[in-house]
Amino acid sequence: MTLFYEDLTIGHEWTSPARTITESDVVSFAQLTGDFHPLHTNEPVAAKSRFGQRIAHGLVGLTYAIGLMLTRSGEFDESIAAFLGVKDWRFSAPVFFGETIHMRYEITDRRLSKSAPSDGIVDFRVEVLNQNDEVVQAGTLTMLVSVRPG
Repeated sequence: MTLFYEDLTIGHEWTSPARTITESDVVSFAQLTGDFHPLHTNEPVAAKSRFGQRIAHGLVGLTYAIGLMLTRSGEFDESIAAFLGVKDWRFSAPVFFGETIHMRYEITDRRLSKSAPSDGIVDFRVEVLNQNDEVVQAGTLTMLVSVRPG
């Protein structure tokens, strides 16, 4: 069931499905973005780093947060009109290959759009957690959410 703007209340929380970050994910992201930094793509170099192994790009976590939050839940398939922005995003711990991440997200603000009254602006406080429920990234994602048609 799709959730529209009027279905959303401040304080409502969800937990997303989980996804394991694979080497293929990181290689595909590097190819897509051109970011082949050795911490992500060179095992011998990364082994000598403070992390002791390769890590996923920080934006892999943010990108998958959006995908797990919106696409895999299905609750916003017909109502998300646009992704408007990211606020105060923090990368607090690395995401290693083979780790499984999921999201906790909560509505922290909602208001009707002044320029498009058929849409609302909704802020979601998002935490990206690893398989040990440790927060590895967090911040606020802002979405344009449609008002129920009709």
